[in-house]
Amino acid sequence: MEKKEYEHQYVPELKNLYRTGRISRREFMRNALLLGISAVAANSFLSACSPGPSTETTPDASAVPESSTSVPSSSIRRGGIFRVSGDVIGLDHPARASNDSPFSIVNEYLTITDADNVTHPHLLERWEPSEDLKTWTLHLRQGVTWSTGELFTADDVLFTMNEWLNPDVGSSMLGLMGNYLLPQNIEKVDDYTVVLHLESPQIAVPEHLYATPAVMLDHRTFGGDWLQNPVGTGAFVVDEWSIGERAVLKAREGYWAMGDDGSPLPYLDEFIYVAIGSDPTARLSALTSGQIDAYLPWSAPNESLRENPDIAILSVATANTPVLRMRVDMEPWTDVRVRNALKLCQDKEKILQLAQFGEGIVGPDCHVAPVQPEYCPMPITPYNPDQAKALLTEAGYPDGLDVTITVGSGWPDTVSYAEILREDSAPAGFRMTINSVPNDVYWDLWTEVDLGVTIWSHRPLAVMTLPVAYTCDREGNPVPWNETRWCDEEFAELLQQAMGTVDVEERRQIMCDIQRIQVERGSIGIPYWKNVWLAYNRKFQGLTCPTSTTYAEWVKIWYDPDA
Repeated sequence: MEKKEYEHQYVPELKNLYRTGRISRREFMRNALLLGISAVAANSFLSACSPGPSTETTPDASAVPESSTSVPSSSIRRGGIFRVSGDVIGLDHPARASNDSPFSIVNEYLTITDADNVTHPHLLERWEPSEDLKTWTLHLRQGVTWSTGELFTADDVLFTMNEWLNPDVGSSMLGLMGNYLLPQNIEKVDDYTVVLHLESPQIAVPEHLYATPAVMLDHRTFGGDWLQNPVGTGAFVVDEWSIGERAVLKAREGYWAMGDDGSPLPYLDEFIYVAIGSDPTARLSALTSGQIDAYLPWSAPNESLRENPDIAILSVATANTPVLRMRVDMEPWTDVRVRNALKLCQDKEKILQLAQFGEGIVGPDCHVAPVQPEYCPMPITPYNPDQAKALLTEAGYPDGLDVTITVGSGWPDTVSYAEILREDSAPAGFRMTINSVPNDVYWDLWTEVDLGVTIWSHRPLAVMTLPVAYTCDREGNPVPWNETRWCDEEFAELLQQAMGTVDVEERRQIMCDIQRIQVERGSIGIPYWKNVWLAYNRKFQGLTCPTSTTYAEWVKIWYDPDA
């Protein structure tokens, strides 16, 4: 007898929400997969069901990205070298990684979030949540091997998760998962089954497993410094790693996944990461001259790039944003009136147009983006220097305030944002000095400066970002990536409630209060949510525009010299 597919008790209600037009196809797909329904079953339901007129009041979960031209699988060719501009850092522990690096194509994740913002199993075969969302059973994909030839098993999962949850490691995964998962509650059932017994309900476990530092580690070989022995389950292995210069990754024989044509991946022979630096002009020149084949522009591609017949450009709306962050444990930002005064000095539409060429969406000062399904629509606070000046006076600064804002010089839109803010905050009484430093220097001090602008990357759900960036641990200490040191008891309680709420509409209602708290007494300003671009040589096929972890799906790239 054929085994009936597991179905969570909320799935019938989810189907009803789609039938009545209250959620989009993408919201249905994301939530169905999170609840353990296979992609095949979810697509089968969507194909057989036409929704009624939509009454949705929020944007779709993500903009549909452009994609490279599809071709018959029989046309896929093997061989070739793909060169991309990227940071080649001195990575010791992947669990401490704060941005993408070539390690994420050597090591892999249990899950993967695609360009449509939907999360699927990757090193997992499937997952099953309990009805109360407090027990998650993870079924590992069998037959996956490390580059050493050893099998990937539950022992690797337990080892890696214990590294995440070890305070001495200092991983952002501790902030993401540590409030609901304790090391002793990770159970190995057998070599290919792991059960997570959670302290509280959590809807987004599969998506948490695709956070940037969540790559799997080999328990046999990892000794604390990955570069000393870069073992992974991925399609490529490290051949050369010159910090600050380049990394050469060679195709690995015996990789577990197959391509669209049914043949083994990867199609390419090599990936080469070239550390050109953060100067966007240098990266653009490298692309157009053929030194590299792809790069991710930090700001909207200029006309010369758009008109280049040899270059293709993909674009997708994301939750990527520059965050104006103020440390609440350092003067003058301990006073919420000072924080709110600076936030009132943001002319957001002006900032979007000048810093980002209008390529994005303005939003309220909370770290929840319109492309995330739980976003609650809110009014945008208008630019008001007079009100800001009154708040400064009330806070004890009638003669204004001298402040220094630190930014990474390699992010052109961030520098522009700071320059506009300096000009527009002057009428309110802020005398702002800009401290522009190289990006690598900024990452050395991003949690330490009292006022700065930090680039935060896309995450599929807001309930992934908020616990990492704006909560404290069980002892009341800010989690590792809480750069502003802001903790709010009511905010944390509501966030815990939202993370355990299956119903999309109910979660959105909770998010309304979460967002309001962050806007009214939080520690950040959000000028806009930016589109992300990928510019690349047209002779390479199979690329998609990434929304989150940059390189994980690039193993399907292939080279067509006739394109």
